[in-house]
Amino acid sequence: MVPRRPARAALIMLGIVALLYLLELIDQLFFQTGVMSRRVTGLDTNGIQPRELDGLDGIVWSPFLHLGFEHLVLNTVPLLVLGWLCMAGGTRQFVAVTVVVLLVGGLGTWLTGQDGTTHLGASGIAFGWLLFLLVRGFFNRSAGQILVAVVLFFYWGGMLWGVLPGGQPNVSWQAHLFGALGGVLAAWLVRRGDRKHPARGVRRDDPTGGLGS
Repeated sequence: MVPRRPARAALIMLGIVALLYLLELIDQLFFQTGVMSRRVTGLDTNGIQPRELDGLDGIVWSPFLHLGFEHLVLNTVPLLVLGWLCMAGGTRQFVAVTVVVLLVGGLGTWLTGQDGTTHLGASGIAFGWLLFLLVRGFFNRSAGQILVAVVLFFYWGGMLWGVLPGGQPNVSWQAHLFGALGGVLAAWLVRRGDRKHPARGVRRDDPTGGLGS
């Protein structure tokens, strides 16, 4: 339900978020023009550009880029909390889940996003982690994980409105929707892997049936 080494997991998540702030600081200091513009500038041009081959590599870079510190601050707490909880299955599983969310969310956004737009930000990853945490307990039939899912739903459930088209302006609902679908897929893949390797399905310190790494 929680990371086996909570302090280590917290340090990893703090390091990841610190990297995002460092990249945003570098972008603001050295790449942004300082001139108000509706066009994406600086490092932000490396985000996902739908159906443009040049924008395909944005699938990898977009979660590391944000439209200013205000955008990044909004994503900070969800990233820290949800990422920390996702590390309950171990670092390797955390990386695998994140890669699935990144690829499904990024490809879905690239295929369905509006022409002429650039999509960036880590909120799609946060949505993927949230859905992974919400559904894994049901896939694993774990009472402890379902309890965590219920708490998460009451606290973060409002985020789920972000997957609907036409919500907030200038918000990539595509990244939210496909990131969430990536989280569901990742939970299913983890459960499938645990069925093939039953010994990984229960951690020694978690009798309720935590995920193996």
